[in-house]
Amino acid sequence: MSSSSPSARSSSPEGFGGGDGSGEEEEFDPGPSSSSSRSRMKAANGVWPEPFVEALAFQVAIDASRSFGRLAAGAALANMFQVCSTWRAVSRSDLLWESLTGRVWKRRRGIQHNTWREEYIYWHQTANNFRVGRYIYTNLRFDPPPTDNDVNGLRCCRLVLSDHHLAAGFSDGSVRLFHIPSRFHLSTFRPHYRDRLGRFSSAVSGIILSDTRLVFASQDGDIHVVVIGNPGLPRRAHLGDVVNDGALVDFSGCHQWWVGLYAGVPGRAFHVWDGESEELVFVGGTLTDPEAVMGWHLLTELTAPVGRVRVTSQETVVACTSLRLIVFDLRNQGFIIGEEEFPGGLMVGSLDVDNESFMVAEDRGVASIRRAEDLGETCRLNVRSGGSGVVVACMNGGYVLMCAGGVIRVFEREGGRYVYSVRERLGDLHVIVGDDRHVAACNNDDAIIHLWDFGAQ
Repeated sequence: MSSSSPSARSSSPEGFGGGDGSGEEEEFDPGPSSSSSRSRMKAANGVWPEPFVEALAFQVAIDASRSFGRLAAGAALANMFQVCSTWRAVSRSDLLWESLTGRVWKRRRGIQHNTWREEYIYWHQTANNFRVGRYIYTNLRFDPPPTDNDVNGLRCCRLVLSDHHLAAGFSDGSVRLFHIPSRFHLSTFRPHYRDRLGRFSSAVSGIILSDTRLVFASQDGDIHVVVIGNPGLPRRAHLGDVVNDGALVDFSGCHQWWVGLYAGVPGRAFHVWDGESEELVFVGGTLTDPEAVMGWHLLTELTAPVGRVRVTSQETVVACTSLRLIVFDLRNQGFIIGEEEFPGGLMVGSLDVDNESFMVAEDRGVASIRRAEDLGETCRLNVRSGGSGVVVACMNGGYVLMCAGGVIRVFEREGGRYVYSVRERLGDLHVIVGDDRHVAACNNDDAIIHLWDFGAQ
């Protein structure tokens, strides 16, 4: 079942065609390309050489993006290309658009269109869809097992997105993989069986997902690896030792690093693996020492989150509990970049990262976006919502999504301005994830994963 917003067809975002709401799109045509090397080096008669104009166009776009947000880069470029035919011809340079797509939209690989210019325009339009709330909403259904004697039912514990897939981890240890373009359920993966300490010891505590590999961890510390497209069973890469390490309360990472956050045994909060060799390279940290008892409880009951860990694009780890936050360098695991205590309390489910930044919300209703390199604050948001409190949150390159009381509210990352609330009311969500195109969420009341697609149509 799916539904779309009322604006099924709308005008192009500012800087790339009509923006008058008429529903008619203007083609963004920068003019003919100038390809000869002689014309690129021609400086006579006051004509600037094209390499210089390309560099100027790049800097104009970056300055506009930094000052007024990513959507402003398109408008600045459109104005610049109107100066003269020579400057307009530079807009045909695919190298320029490749550089701009990487800097403005952080898309440096996996091009989805024929040219980098088309790729840039696509992400510009998608970001504008986020700004105005234009999306397609879809339900992804899965079949839970019988729950007559199970008061907790089958609970979705983790959601993770990649460009083409969505992975959902559940309280019974299973992971379901969906193909996002087709909305099809591709596979269900289950961990290797062994004697468990506690009924929820096999519950999924974290997933690392790319379009070629899926890595998932259980609360007892087991880590399994799946090659996407390979029909074989998951391979157990690490056998957990819950007695000596405690419960694995959260697990995250990237291609290069896997990071586990444990609670239950003092001085062993963090475990770090080399993601390529799968070798354990670091154990230590005291972040979760005060939450040791809560960590053990996770093995026998579904409680509130104890802690959360995320990895930034700068190879730093950001982790928090309800009272403390820490950032450390993965390339030098013993080096702590910064740490901070929050006597008033943190909302653990609000911690998220995007590239080099992270976000966290305090119990008093204030969220902040910070640089991971020095914990410097770049934006502050007032996320208080009628006393219901923020439960879960996520962010992408331009927006923050906060969910409290079943309402998802969208804020701009630049300036923290509230923009709108998502139309669907879904009850109390306990997990939400988002990237620059999709948002996915799930609650405890139904066997449905809710998916919003903001991609340019």
